[in-house]
This record gives sequence, structure tokens and C-alpha cells, in this order.
Amino acid sequence: KSFLNHTAYLSCYFPNSQKTDIKDLRVFWQKGDVEVVHEVYYGQEKHDNLSPNYMNRTKMDMDKWTLQLLNAGIVDEGQYTCIIQHRDKGSPRVIHRSQCLLHIIANYSQPEIEWLHTGELKPNKYLNLSCSSSGGYPEPKQMMWLISHENTTYRLMHHMDVSQDAVTKLYNVTSKLNITVPTNTLTNISCLLHLGEQLGSLVSVPLGI
Repeated sequence: KSFLNHTAYLSCYFPNSQKTDIKDLRVFWQKGDVEVVHEVYYGQEKHDNLSPNYMNRTKMDMDKWTLQLLNAGIVDEGQYTCIIQHRDKGSPRVIHRSQCLLHIIANYSQPEIEWLHTGELKPNKYLNLSCSSSGGYPEPKQMMWLISHENTTYRLMHHMDVSQDAVTKLYNVTSKLNITVPTNTLTNISCLLHLGEQLGSLVSVPLGI
């Protein structure tokens, strides 16, 4: 995983147990089946075959056998293959091949609750709220509402509207809540954006009624 516009680190997982000299190896990275991302040709960096998308954006750490991909973008997501060939009696043979999957993460803004109506709140009338968060990636799992009064919290699942920017590929999400105005008790309403098991959740500032 890498944050948007940060450096992604892709490991070759090559133990080099034989302590082979880099001058006897050809190391190249490719994305999918066609795009050459980086090539070290018997100790020298070679740029002839590189995809234009990766020109001047990669560095290879030969001590750790790790490729650094600078300024990682959403278009860089996908599967990368590291292939190492050994110069063996003239014809190179593959001695190592590994793959890794790159996922890009962009932070969503803290969810914000907005009133969708004006005028005073009256008991047993409806309360209309919306909650939104923007500029994140990947697409979130769900948005839910937390309604707390006295010692009880209710979770309400409502439809989540998701839109994706055509250029940046970042997501914006919104959910709406329509409930009767609570009476005679302080109620706190929060909105929670669930991003997935590994990314956790974001919660809004609670709205007290």
C-alpha cells in the first residue's frame, strides 16, 4: 500500500543467497504483461525499453532489491513483476521471479453533518440531515449514522451516494438522514464512514439536539 503522491516501495523478495555480482544480473520490473517499469542491465540502468509513464519515476535499491516508485498515482495501481536473469554461459536464464500488488490510498476528509432545512425544530416533526466526505480512495465500504440518547446508541444504515471524479479518480460520498425530532432528551447524532477492515473508520463531530 502507498499513499497518493508518495513513494511506493515494491520488493523483489530476492535473497541472493549465492551473493551473485550485480554485473552478472539483468533485473527488470514490469507492470502487467507489457509495460517495462525499470531495468538494470548487468549493473547499468537502462532506459531504452521503459514505458513513458515510468520515465524518471523509479529508483532501484540493489542492497534491498526494492524498487521505489516516485509520486505514486491511482493509475499506478496493479500487479508488478520483478524478473531477475543471470548471464549463464552467454544466454541469460531466469533465476528469480516475484509479484506484488500495489494499492493506492488517499485520505478522506473528516465527515461533516449539514442541516438540510431551516426554521425551528418542533417535536415529532422531521429532521433532515446530510453527511459528506470527499477526496478519498479507494471507494469506502459504507456510511452509517449513530444516534445516541441516554445510554443507548442506535446504528442506522442509509443509502450512500458515491461519485468519482473523472480526472483525479478520487471519491466523494454523501448520506442523508430523515428522522423525527427527538423529544425531552438530549440526543447526539454522528456520522461514521467505514473505509474497510485495514483502513478503519472516520467519524464526524457529533451534532447535539
